[in-house]
Amino acid sequence: MARLVVVIVAVAMAAWWAVAAVEGLGINWGTQATHPLPPKAVVQLLKDNGIAKVKLFDTDFAAMSALAGSGVEVMVAIPNKDLATMASDYGNAKDWVKKNVKRFDFDGGVTIKYVAVGNEPFLKAYNGSFINITLPALQNVQNALNDAGIGDRIKATVPLNADVYESTVPSAGRFRPEIAGLMTDIVKFLAKNNAPFTVNIYPFLSLYLDEHFPINFAFFDGGSTPVNDGGIMYTNVFDANFDTLVAALKAVGHGDMPIIVGEVGWPTDGDKNARVDLAQRFYAGLLKRLAANVGTPARPNQYIEMYLFGLVDEDMKSVAPGSFERHWGVLRYDGQPKFAMDLAGQGRNTMLVPAKGIEYLPKTWCVINTNAKDVSKLGDNINFACTYADCTPLGFGSSCNGMDTNGNASYAFNAYFQAQSQKEEACNFQGLAVPTETDPTTAQCNFTIQIKSSAAAAAAAPVAAGVVVAALAQLLLLW
Repeated sequence: MARLVVVIVAVAMAAWWAVAAVEGLGINWGTQATHPLPPKAVVQLLKDNGIAKVKLFDTDFAAMSALAGSGVEVMVAIPNKDLATMASDYGNAKDWVKKNVKRFDFDGGVTIKYVAVGNEPFLKAYNGSFINITLPALQNVQNALNDAGIGDRIKATVPLNADVYESTVPSAGRFRPEIAGLMTDIVKFLAKNNAPFTVNIYPFLSLYLDEHFPINFAFFDGGSTPVNDGGIMYTNVFDANFDTLVAALKAVGHGDMPIIVGEVGWPTDGDKNARVDLAQRFYAGLLKRLAANVGTPARPNQYIEMYLFGLVDEDMKSVAPGSFERHWGVLRYDGQPKFAMDLAGQGRNTMLVPAKGIEYLPKTWCVINTNAKDVSKLGDNINFACTYADCTPLGFGSSCNGMDTNGNASYAFNAYFQAQSQKEEACNFQGLAVPTETDPTTAQCNFTIQIKSSAAAAAAAPVAAGVVVAALAQLLLLW
């Protein structure tokens, strides 16, 4: 009888975690979309793909409720906008921990492992906005966790961009001079509480920000001239970046501090190097190394806890860093896989298990009305559509780049129509658009049909600066 019970449990566990991902592998679940996937479908998706860790950017109640009882390990987050509140009063941090951590911390609840205090708060683009409040916020949150009796198993950390450290070679890594003292204090506080250092590393951005960057150095399969650091040969930028951090930590007396890679990934659209084939190449190399526990030259043969970025595309993310920001997902907006990806790191030509039970809006698209007589306001209407919907695939180097004016207008109109859940009034554009049941998708450019979502925005907020959208509209009209 006992043997039968063991067999039943083993079968149940095999069904529950359908496939086994690389040990320590997690993924970022972002929700900045007009039609986010239902949280329960996302949690099932994680389980179906054997992803046992997830990193959030908030503590959304629907997401937390769906994660309850799943066994998925969770990193919850406090957004940058709330750092001042956490820093200003310890009572605020205690209240936050009670509402967002303790509330879900019970048998059958959410397995919370970390609290992310902010997200890349020292990014140079923020011009020091969070310099004076991040450490006090971190201290208050960790102390609140400690006082709640859960600080021994739930740790506060600060996901930082790799721009907090710098060097010409990895072994000389140091924290940026203007924040070196602050970073030292943060590291000491993390060490005192046995908490990890969390860093986001993006080889894609090295390529994006420097047109002379050797493309093969962004990947793990060789082909690029190695960087010689005192006899240690670096064959890829990820290892070099990671080990620069190791050196920076060592320089402040904590070279053995655990490091979590909070974000790492490759986008599939929105730039000439944001392509499906390159994303597939990047992940194949990364996952193979993780599976083998290769580590890095500074930390060889070591397991690295890592969160891929990200789970799905998000059509409402800011495009200030670049149009690729809306295309980081290993899955499309609807939870369908984009390319072959073996999360076990064995190099198999296998697809991720897609999201299940997703319902779509009717197969109706919105396209340009070729019978319209007055097209003088076409630019204004494209401008409007692209202000409230995602037109990034139309940009230079992107998947829908190169269509004629009618194609560009149709894409913009349909993007808005779908973002507005196919409301009848969303496909007019002063008589310049008409609905159609004929799919306008081309070999290169996919005209989407949105999913049904209870969280769909009734009227999506503007998602790009007006001047940028206006410039895009003018560019589209020139094609």
